[in-house]
Amino acid sequence: MSACVPTRHERTPRSSRPPRASGVKRPHSPPPGGRRFRIAGADVSASITVFLIAIPMSLGLAVAMDAPLAAGLVSAAIGGIVAGLLGGTPLQVSGPSAGLTVVTAELIQIYGWRTTCAITIGAGLLQILLGSLRAARSALAVSPAIVHGTLAGIGVAIALAQLHIVLGGSPQSSAMDNALALPDQLARFSPAAPLIGALTIAVLVLWPRLPGRAGRAVRRIPAALASVALATAVATLATPGIARVDLPSWRSHALPELPQGPVLALATAVFTVMLVASLESLLAAVAVDKLTADRAATRTDHTADRTPSAPSAPSAPPSPPSDPAGGQTPARPAGPSSSEPSAPSAGQPPARSTEQLPVVVQRSDLDRELRAQGIANTLAGLLGGLAVSGGAVRSSANVRAGATGRASTVLHGVWVLLAAVLLVTVLEWIPLAALAALVMVVGIQMVSFAHIRNVHRHREFLVYGATITGVIAFGVLKGVTIGITVAVAVALHRLARTGVTVSEQGERYLVTIRGQLTFLAVPRLSRTLGQLPPGVDAIVELDGFFMDHAAYESIQDWRTTQLAQGARISFTGRSGGRIAEPASAAHSCCRPWTPWRNHHCHGNPTGPTTAADTLHNTGSGTGSPSRTGPHTGSGSGAHDGTAGTEGTGAGPDKGVGGAAGMSRPTGAHRLLSGLSSFQRNTAPLVREELARLAAEGQRPSQLFITCADSRLVTSMITSSGPGDLFTVRNVGNLVPTPDTESPAGGDDSVAAAIEYAVDVLRVESITVCGHSGCGAMQALLNADPGTPRTTPLWRWLRHGLPSLERMASRHHSWARISGRLPTDAVEQLCLTNVVQQLEHLRAHEAVARRLAEGTLQLHGMYFHVGEAQAYLLTEESSSGTEPDEVFDRVGPGAGPDARNGTDHALFTDPSGPGELERTRA
Repeated sequence: MSACVPTRHERTPRSSRPPRASGVKRPHSPPPGGRRFRIAGADVSASITVFLIAIPMSLGLAVAMDAPLAAGLVSAAIGGIVAGLLGGTPLQVSGPSAGLTVVTAELIQIYGWRTTCAITIGAGLLQILLGSLRAARSALAVSPAIVHGTLAGIGVAIALAQLHIVLGGSPQSSAMDNALALPDQLARFSPAAPLIGALTIAVLVLWPRLPGRAGRAVRRIPAALASVALATAVATLATPGIARVDLPSWRSHALPELPQGPVLALATAVFTVMLVASLESLLAAVAVDKLTADRAATRTDHTADRTPSAPSAPSAPPSPPSDPAGGQTPARPAGPSSSEPSAPSAGQPPARSTEQLPVVVQRSDLDRELRAQGIANTLAGLLGGLAVSGGAVRSSANVRAGATGRASTVLHGVWVLLAAVLLVTVLEWIPLAALAALVMVVGIQMVSFAHIRNVHRHREFLVYGATITGVIAFGVLKGVTIGITVAVAVALHRLARTGVTVSEQGERYLVTIRGQLTFLAVPRLSRTLGQLPPGVDAIVELDGFFMDHAAYESIQDWRTTQLAQGARISFTGRSGGRIAEPASAAHSCCRPWTPWRNHHCHGNPTGPTTAADTLHNTGSGTGSPSRTGPHTGSGSGAHDGTAGTEGTGAGPDKGVGGAAGMSRPTGAHRLLSGLSSFQRNTAPLVREELARLAAEGQRPSQLFITCADSRLVTSMITSSGPGDLFTVRNVGNLVPTPDTESPAGGDDSVAAAIEYAVDVLRVESITVCGHSGCGAMQALLNADPGTPRTTPLWRWLRHGLPSLERMASRHHSWARISGRLPTDAVEQLCLTNVVQQLEHLRAHEAVARRLAEGTLQLHGMYFHVGEAQAYLLTEESSSGTEPDEVFDRVGPGAGPDARNGTDHALFTDPSGPGELERTRA
C-alpha cells in the first residue's frame, strides 16, 4: 500500500467528465434537467419577504449614490428577474450593489448619470466575457483579507456619507471629506432628521430581539420594512416638512449615452465596477451555498429525529423530495420483496422504506452566475439602472424565509416592478433620513468583527488594515492595489524568514536551518556559514521543504570550501526527510502535518537525481546527534538510505550517493530506517517516561479491541501514549463467545487477553472499535455459500457470522451514524459488528462479573478512515438497555485532552497508517 496518500482529488480529464445530458450531477453546476419553472408556496412567501426588504434598500442605495431614485427600483427588478432566471446560484437575490455605493457616487459626480449607465454596460459586458472564459473561480483566489478589507472600507465610506443625510445635510464626494466635514455638520444640527434616523436605527436593532410569543409573531415582518414604516408614520405626524423621497416621472427617466472622457479613466472605471460587483456577487454566492447547506443539514437532523427506529415492511420507494437548489434527492432503493430476512448484497445501500437519505445540496455554478450578473448589468445600464450584484442581506433573508428555488428570486423582481408602477404615491411618503439610516446600518454591518478575528488569527491583519485604509483614503481601486502590494510584501517577508542557528557539539558544529531556502535567505545564510571556523566538521540540518537554485549554490560552494580544508560535512533533515527542488516537489509525499510519514520522505522513486539529491546525499555520513544532548548516542542515517551513519543509528546502505540510494527503502530496509528515525528523534523524548513505566509496570486504563487493519493507528486517534491502552488487534475486531473457544487452543488468544485485562490489570473500560472499509466485513458480505470454509481465515471469520445475521434480522433496528443511515451495506455491517461484539463481550465471565459490580464500562466506536472521524456508540446502546444503535460524531470540543495533543500517540508507534499489519492478541 502506498504511503503517499494524496490529500486532494486529482483533476478529472475533461473527456472523462459525465455529459450534462447523462443526469450525473457535477460539482459547481446546476442540477441537470428540470428546466420547467415551478413555483412553490414557500417561494411565494419568501419572495414577499425579500420584496419588503428590497424596496427600502434599493431606494436607500439610490439616495446614497445621488442617483435617480427610480434607478434603484430598475436594478432591483432586473437583478431579481434576469439574474434570478439565468444565475448559477438559484437562491441568491441580486439588486443594486451596496459595495459600489462609493464608486458609483464618484462616477456620477465626475461623468454624470448617463455616462455612468454606459460604464455599467461596459462592466456587464466584461463580466460576460470573464464568465465565458471560466474565470469566476480565479476571482476567489484573492486573499480574503483584501476582499473583506475592501468591503469594510466601502462600508465605512457608506456610513460616513449617510451620517450626513441623517444629520440633515448632504454628503461630500469622498470618505475623507465626509469625515472632515462632520464637525461642521454637527454645528448646524437640526433635530428633525436625526430623530427620524435614530428611530429607524433603534427599530432595526431592537426588532429581531422582541421577546415573547407576540414578539415571534411580529418578527415575521422584516426589520427593514418595519423600521422604515414606523419612521414614515412618525415623520408624517411629527415633522410634515421633512425631506422625503421624490420619484420622478418615468417619462423623464434618463437612459445611457456614449461615454465622454479620457479613455484610460473610463477603462479604469469599467474595470473597477466589474471587479467590485463580481467579488461581491461571488462572495455572496459562496455564503448562500453555506446557508443552504446548513439549512439542509438542520432539516435532515429534524427528519432523523422523527424517524422511527423499528423496521417496517418493505414497500415501494417514495418519490424523491425537491432540494433547495431545485434538484432532487436520489431515491433510496426499496427493501427485498421477500418476507424472509436476507442480508443486503455487497455495495448496495441498506434500504428502509420509512427513512430517506439527506437532502442533496447543489453548489453554485460561479461562472454561470458571473455571466448572469453581466447580462443583468448590461440590461440595467441600457434601461438606466444602477449596477447590479448579488447581495448577502437579501440572499440570506431569502434562504431563511424558506425559499426552495429560483422562483422566489424572480417573483421578488416582479413585485418590485409592480410596486415601481403602482405604488409611487406610497413610496413618496418615505423620509430620506429613514432610508439613509437604513443604508448606514448596512454599511456598518459590512465591517464584520468575525472577519477581523479570523484575519487576526491568521496573521493577515496588516493586509486587512492597509486595504481598508487605502479604500477610505484613496478609493476602491487604489485601496485594492495597496492591499495586494502589502499582501505580496508580507508573503515575501515570511518566505525570507529563514532561521539559521549554530551550536557546538563536541568537536563539530550543528547548523540548523529552519524555513524555506530561497534567494532571499542567501545573504543571512552565507553570513552565518562564513562564521564557522575553516576545516571544522559540521552537520547541516535542513528543516523545510523547498530549496531554490541560489540557496543550493550558496550551500554547495561553502561545502566545497570546507571539504578542501579537510572538513567532514553532513546534510540531514529534521526527521531524515530531504528538501527537494521544484522539479521533484510534485513527487514528494512529505507533509509537516503528517509526522508519521517522515520516514517515507525518500525522494522521487523513479525520477532522476536532482541537485538537491546530490547535496543531501554527499558527505562522510549523515549521522546527527540528537539536539537533546550527546548522551543519546543516536545518529540517524538519511532516510533515503544513501549514506552511512554514526552513533547507534543505522542505515540500510553505506556509501555515498548511488542509484541504490535514490530508491525508496522497502521491506527490512524501511523498517530499519524507521527504527533509526525513532532512535534519533523520538527515543530521547520518551526515554524517561518509558523508564518509569518499566519500573512501575503497566497500568492501562482501557482494553482496546480493534481491527488489524494497517490504516488504524490506535494511539494516534485516541491521543494516548505509552502505558495507556492494552490493545488487542485481530482481523475484523471480533470477540469470540466463550462457548466457541476451543480447549485445544483454537481461539483462546482473545479470551486470554480479556481475562488478563479485566482481572489482572483491572482496566476501567473496554472499547470495541470498527472502521470503514473493513476487509473482513467485505469478505463476509461477498462470501459464496458454496465455498468451503476450511482455511484459517474463514475459521476465524465464523465469529462474524452473528453480526451478519443481526443485520439481516428484523428483530434488531439498523445502526445509524450521526443521524443518517450508513452509506452502503459494508458500512452497515461494520457498525452492526461493533454492537454484536459488545454482546459477545458481556458473555465472558470476567466481564459480566465486573459489569455487575459497576466497575467496568463497555464502549462501541467506529472510525471512518477516509474522513479521519471517530463516532461513539451511545451509552444506552453500549449498556444494552436501549434498542437504538446510534453512533454519534465526536467533535473537536467533545472532552478535555488529557495528554495535551497527539505527540504522545506518535511516541507510542513511530509507524503510520498503512505501515504495519499487526495482530497483537
